[in-house]
Order: sequence, then C-alpha cells, then structure tokens
Amino acid sequence: MTEPEGASNVRSFRDLNVWQMAVTLVVEVYAVTRRFPVDERFGLTRQLRRASVSVASNIAEGNMRHSRREYRHFIAIARGSIAEIETQLLIAERLRHTMPSDLAIAMDLAAQVARMLNRLHASLRE
Repeated sequence: MTEPEGASNVRSFRDLNVWQMAVTLVVEVYAVTRRFPVDERFGLTRQLRRASVSVASNIAEGNMRHSRREYRHFIAIARGSIAEIETQLLIAERLRHTMPSDLAIAMDLAAQVARMLNRLHASLRE
C-alpha cells in the first residue's frame, strides 16, 4: 500500500516524507537521551527511544499492509507514540534531565511528525 496523496511517486515507505521525518526524530531523541543521567538508562531514556522507534516502524508497517483500514490503524498507533514522546520530553524537562533548549529540536520534530500523521490519517478515511 502506498500513501494516498501523491501516490504516483511513492514506491516504498522510505519515500514517505512522514517516515523520513520520523527517522530524523529517532536520531534526535537518541542524541537528547544520551545527555540524560545514567540512572535514567532504564527509565525515560529507554521509553523515549522505544516510542520514537515505534513511530517510524508503525508508519512503515502500515504502509506495507493491504488495506487502508489496516494502514490507518498503524498510523493511529504512531500518533499515540508521538503523544508519548512529547509527554516524556516534558517530564524530562521538569525533572531537569536536560535544558529546555536541548529539547527544542526534538519537540519541534515531534510536532511536525504529529501534523503529518494527522493529515495522513485523515486522507486514509477518504
């Protein structure tokens, strides 16, 4: 299955802008969590990394499904993971694991991916 909008130039999930942006988010989340305290290795660090990988993975898996309904389901899961990421980044900020300025790029990427996922989710309804 390919992305409904602009489907003519989408040959695989790797061609999807939302997937590419989600992978960039993973890289940024890893960079941010590398600066967290060592005692968070099995806490927020692990959760944030898992959630960020989940976003890109669910976009890819949904794209490879055979129906719009299945694709939409995986996009909905990715949307939930974005909410997890935003929540966990805010918690990390409140716990002072990092400076707000260090989270700015990750928060911005998460917001961009969320908007793209919302548009894709809506387009799969049509």
